[in-house]
Amino acid sequence: METVAEPLVTRSRGTTDPMVEVTILMPCLNEALTLASCIRKARAFLSQTGTDGEVLIADNGSTDGSQALASAEGARVIQVGQRGYGAALWAGIESARGRYVIMGDSDDSYDFSQLQGFVDALRHGHQLVMGNRFAGGIKPGAMPALHRYLGNPVLSFVGRLFFRSPVRDFHCGLRGFDRQAMLALELQSTGMEFASEMVVKATLGGLRIAEVPTTLSPDGRDRPPHLRSWRDGWRHLRFLLVHAPAWLFMAPGLALLLLGIGLAVPLARGPLPLGRFTLDIHTLLYAVVMACVGLQMLLFAGASSSHAVQIGVLPRMPKGLAWARTVSLEAALLTGLAIFLLGAVLAGVTLWMWSGADFRAIDPGRLMRVAIPAAGLMMAGILVATSAFMMEYLRLAPRTAAGEAPLPS
Repeated sequence: METVAEPLVTRSRGTTDPMVEVTILMPCLNEALTLASCIRKARAFLSQTGTDGEVLIADNGSTDGSQALASAEGARVIQVGQRGYGAALWAGIESARGRYVIMGDSDDSYDFSQLQGFVDALRHGHQLVMGNRFAGGIKPGAMPALHRYLGNPVLSFVGRLFFRSPVRDFHCGLRGFDRQAMLALELQSTGMEFASEMVVKATLGGLRIAEVPTTLSPDGRDRPPHLRSWRDGWRHLRFLLVHAPAWLFMAPGLALLLLGIGLAVPLARGPLPLGRFTLDIHTLLYAVVMACVGLQMLLFAGASSSHAVQIGVLPRMPKGLAWARTVSLEAALLTGLAIFLLGAVLAGVTLWMWSGADFRAIDPGRLMRVAIPAAGLMMAGILVATSAFMMEYLRLAPRTAAGEAPLPS
């Protein structure tokens, strides 16, 4: 039995030439009831189709004898020290001897004797071939209703919307890929969200993706699955959100900024009648706050996207946020200063208005129409200036991370 050192810190790009055409990879954690059946089906597929391949088990610390069962069935077994679905799979991908890897759960929910569609698609140049359980069929009892009608459809829709991915079943556990292309993506997730990361980064990286109808059967376990619906569902959603700053911050930020400005401008002149309702200075206050929050979200979208590109989380800047990597600190500071000074001028106008009343009580309806925009503009100027420095600090990160001496102060 081979052992993969724990923890998995380095990420190999796998430069060695493949020794076989296909590796059928199965992660395993206490799957003694079903593992032997999965291996037999996989070996039968290789034998019956004349495919040069191997069956590889990435064991994640089984205590039920799964390792010995796998070896007895003719599979190659590696022991993965770092726990987690993604950790086991990545170790298996690194250790695979095949040009192509087909991975699937070892709980007998997928039929490893029916892999020809995956192999054909890989041979025709596709670099990621996803199973689609909704197209192939889900047998009764194979998938909880919560997953079938809410979790998988919603998360798959979010993934397609955010990343324009062609994949309709983001979380199918049976999938094949070109090993070198996958290693080049340098996937990082160690948990269940590894499945989402693979699809997202393959899409962003421009890999050629195909889908194969796949049948899902009830698993053969006598215990609950390792998957935890709400916890792992949130981890998948969190991964999608973190990798989509344009959707998470830019789109709502731009909407808030435009709506806030659209309301603030007419309200600064006077009450705004809308049918039976009349908007006044209270709405003006909320509108200015809304605009400032929207501006902050836009600035954060630019900073977070820039940093994500620098550290390799995103391959390129999202559309509409390229300015974050091109605008200079000086230009941003001058812009922030100009916005702040405009607000300061308006603040001066409020002081002049107050002085006209001998610094006594003044109609708030008049004063606040100037004071609220003044405060908002000064706040916006400070937001732009401080965000400019934050982006400059992020630009310095690769230099210090590479071990170079910091610039002299």
